[in-house]
Amino acid sequence: MALMNSKAFNQNNKHTIGKVDIAEMPAFELEEVSVKIDSGAYTSTIHCSVIEESEKGLKVVFLDKNEKGYTGKTHYFESYKTKRVRSSSGEMQQRYIIQGDIVLFGEKYDTEFTLSKRDLMRFPVLLGRKLLSNHFIIDTALKNESYKIKNKITK
Repeated sequence: MALMNSKAFNQNNKHTIGKVDIAEMPAFELEEVSVKIDSGAYTSTIHCSVIEESEKGLKVVFLDKNEKGYTGKTHYFESYKTKRVRSSSGEMQQRYIIQGDIVLFGEKYDTEFTLSKRDLMRFPVLLGRKLLSNHFIIDTALKNESYKIKNKITK
């Protein structure tokens, strides 16, 4: 496999990821979404402009119109749960959690995402330890390592 011979793949079979990257999220029909690696967060989080319960299930619109990758498409999730989490400001919040996936280094990873209104934040997606711990080594001096490899492969 070409990715295993790259600098971004080490002897522990873990990819080396930088502090930020650009990823695809197929289950949410999102492409080229900016993500920030957040080893301080346990669960991954995605920004939504709409999060509300409806008769069809949990109604969600991912990202907002100012962000790259925004589609404006409404998604409905029949399967979801809620959990109390501590926000970056330290306050406890009740958040919805859905199952999704993310593609990094050409591999798809299934994980949970809490839904949040992160419109004041620079990155619409945070990737937490639950996803990172078994698959990646973080090197904060690097950025967009997965995206660079994806572009080399597709060219």
